[in-house]
Amino acid sequence: MENDRKIAVLIDADNVSEKYLKFIFDEISNHGTPTYKRIYGDWTKPQLASWKTVLLKYSITPIQQYSYTTGKNATDSALIIDAMDILYSGHVDGFCIVSSDSDFTRLAARLREAGMYVIGMGEKKTPMPFISACELFKYLEVLASLPADTDQTSNNVKTDKQDVSKDGMASLDELIEVIKVIVTESSDEDGWAFLGEVGKKLNKRYPDFDTRNYGYAKLTPFISSLKQFEIQSRKSSRPHITHKYIRNK
Repeated sequence: MENDRKIAVLIDADNVSEKYLKFIFDEISNHGTPTYKRIYGDWTKPQLASWKTVLLKYSITPIQQYSYTTGKNATDSALIIDAMDILYSGHVDGFCIVSSDSDFTRLAARLREAGMYVIGMGEKKTPMPFISACELFKYLEVLASLPADTDQTSNNVKTDKQDVSKDGMASLDELIEVIKVIVTESSDEDGWAFLGEVGKKLNKRYPDFDTRNYGYAKLTPFISSLKQFEIQSRKSSRPHITHKYIRNK
């Protein structure tokens, strides 16, 4: 099961603010259990002093990496070496790499080649190659802006297509066309496709796709807001459980 995954969480302190830490671990809990929890940086630098309290709170192991020469990022090298050591230990099912740095693109690709589940987390400035190398990518600003109890039916959402297409996120027009294709490819003879499967295929095409990027907590209300699809609820064999299906209008 997904929540049984053992995930190694590796954080680049040079490219992430401590204010995101709570949201990072809240999100990881949706995908598995963090086993390794390490953060990399030169802890002799005054600007990293603010991390101390949150590291103790979340029991994260700080890895000291001195900056040996100007212009060379020794922190990246230390994180990459540890990631490969953890991979070959065979003790985890996946990795969460927290950074906005494209230097981890090859690492993410290599981990996926080894069959690892790779989640990336970073700010919206993260270069697209790193985003694409991950199986899923979450924007830290989005995770931090939405409370856990966001109303799924809330009308307080972003509708400006120019706004939501910034920072590498796909525009609504682009998503509508892709969803139509996925529904056509996945549907039965009557044109209905299982919404959960559509969501999985959408994530494979856009690793950074997350309905929260567009102001919605769940996939169903987001799809409904696009006004281009029919949604049908069907009862399952389990009480109180319904499955959602989608069809192009």
